[in-house]
Amino acid sequence: MAHDTDGQTVPSLPALPNPCENEAAGLNGRPYDEWGGRHLTRPEWVKVNDILAACNDPVDWGALTKLATSSGGFLDDEVRQVAWPCLLGYKMRSLAEAHHAHAWHDLPRHKDEDQVELDVNRSFIYYPKNESEDQLDRRKQDLSAVITQVLRENPDLCYFQGFHDIVQVFLLVLGVPHAAEAIAHLSLLRIRDFMLPTMNPSLAHLRLIPSILYSVDPKLCQHLSQTQPFFALAATLTLYAHDIQEYGDISRLFDFLLAHGAVISVYFFAVIVLSRREELFEIPDDEPEMLHSVLSKLPKPLDLEALISSTMKLVTDHPPEKLPFRAWSRISCFSVLKTTRGPVHGQTLQDGHELLVHQMLQMRRDELRQRAVSALWKHRRTAGSVGVAVFVGVLSFWLRRFGWHWLPIMGLKRTAEYLGLLRVR
Repeated sequence: MAHDTDGQTVPSLPALPNPCENEAAGLNGRPYDEWGGRHLTRPEWVKVNDILAACNDPVDWGALTKLATSSGGFLDDEVRQVAWPCLLGYKMRSLAEAHHAHAWHDLPRHKDEDQVELDVNRSFIYYPKNESEDQLDRRKQDLSAVITQVLRENPDLCYFQGFHDIVQVFLLVLGVPHAAEAIAHLSLLRIRDFMLPTMNPSLAHLRLIPSILYSVDPKLCQHLSQTQPFFALAATLTLYAHDIQEYGDISRLFDFLLAHGAVISVYFFAVIVLSRREELFEIPDDEPEMLHSVLSKLPKPLDLEALISSTMKLVTDHPPEKLPFRAWSRISCFSVLKTTRGPVHGQTLQDGHELLVHQMLQMRRDELRQRAVSALWKHRRTAGSVGVAVFVGVLSFWLRRFGWHWLPIMGLKRTAEYLGLLRVR
């Protein structure tokens, strides 16, 4: 399977030949064994045609999602080059347009570029295989350029460690000219929660896991109750690219994850936990550190097709809207968990930027509320119980209703800031 896609052309949608006329004929008149550098069986050949047909304008979203979820996913990188942009909601530009996009090199340097370089130096460990040091160095340069371009063009995004694991998969599948556009859409519309100034929106994803487990197996949920779900952070944050070492496996899993809303990644991890039930019960529930250690490493090998099938059943039987403990209602309406829950193909990069701004404002508002309430609680004895209760009530109501930026009008912002600076003398 070839990875060097500089100068690639997106394969045209082929007409399905009549097998009775030419049993050896394949896509674009090629024999089966010449498609993507490997042999395709007759069912695979038919599936590739179905995928490419679903990507034709107008895109058949239902068919494309079903094909991405079915066994083997999109089968081949050459097919993914057509299908992944469709799943991300944009039309891939031509090579000429991609090469002549506005120069990002002259944009201001992003604050996280030093960390990008450190992570890029640790990339391409497991794949591609059998490449020279010079070839791998070139790939790292390309990876750094793609990440830097996306960050400079979208300076409000915050880099997180592990982002490079995701980008290297897109780089190998789509090639240098097209990877940045795909990663921009992915970052703003699918993994935006992970690229905010704090980890709180990311941790909100993990807090769904206990509710999912309780829906299916309350006993297992109770067994893990002393263990915080932070064990799922590395896997979910990187869309499993940090943990899965086989290129064919991670690209196939990306077919599935990109075809569904962001919450599917959380359900996928819950299925992995459920599949390890017997192993987990062998560890005492009063050893949370051991449980965390086991759960933070994915089992090997992963039966991806079985896990994907179980994930679809789980999300169908226990959709997020019906999870116990009001877990779904606690998720921000601006989170990708909710903004990708319905159709996402109509969302644009501008929509992603606006949602990013809303999330940052919400985070600042919540931070201000927490600081004000904490300060008032700390000084409750000297402030007077009645006055404090009234102030906290008014402040909380006003922040929920109008947001932090309206506080100066009420004269409350100065009060809150003052209280945040109080020290017991």
